[in-house]
Amino acid sequence: MEGALACRFIVDKIAASDTLRLNGGAGHGRPDRQFTGRCNVKVPVEITINGKSYSGEVEARQLLVHFIREEVGLTGTKVGCDTSQCGSCTVKLDGAATKACTVLTVQASGSEVTTIEGLADGSDLHPLQEAFWNKHGLQCGFCTPGMIIAADELLRKNPSPSRSEIRHGLEGNICRCTGYQNIVLAVEDAARSMGGA
Repeated sequence: MEGALACRFIVDKIAASDTLRLNGGAGHGRPDRQFTGRCNVKVPVEITINGKSYSGEVEARQLLVHFIREEVGLTGTKVGCDTSQCGSCTVKLDGAATKACTVLTVQASGSEVTTIEGLADGSDLHPLQEAFWNKHGLQCGFCTPGMIIAADELLRKNPSPSRSEIRHGLEGNICRCTGYQNIVLAVEDAARSMGGA
């Protein structure tokens, strides 16, 4: 029982903390604090994902990427490395590209999340999705969702990036197939179609 009380205390601190913020640049969001202990305490959450509200009770230690994939059933967001190195789990959290393997679900409660599935407008692909298809910016596709979310944030901040700025903006995302050149070309193409470059 003592362990459960300590766990509940930590969960309450996480949920109530004004200092718990995400930091970092495009695709580099990380919690300032992490809870890594065993905890079976269920915590109520409510998260808006791709415009739809989801609520329920989750373990305090559950990562946002697992909530998105396992509870909500949106599998476009990938689990790659579990160490925040690869970027395949990148989503938009309250508008900022964030690695969902670095955020507890309880930390995202009350937030808006956009996944790769939420970028498209119905059956019309987002310009970045279209550009990745047209410019062959993907091969196996595993990194593509995170890469596109990170590129979306880059183009939101800089609508006309140079190739060097594109490479820098995507450096938190790893692709093991393409060699990156076609990814850079795809982001350039999307920038043009979105009114930049």
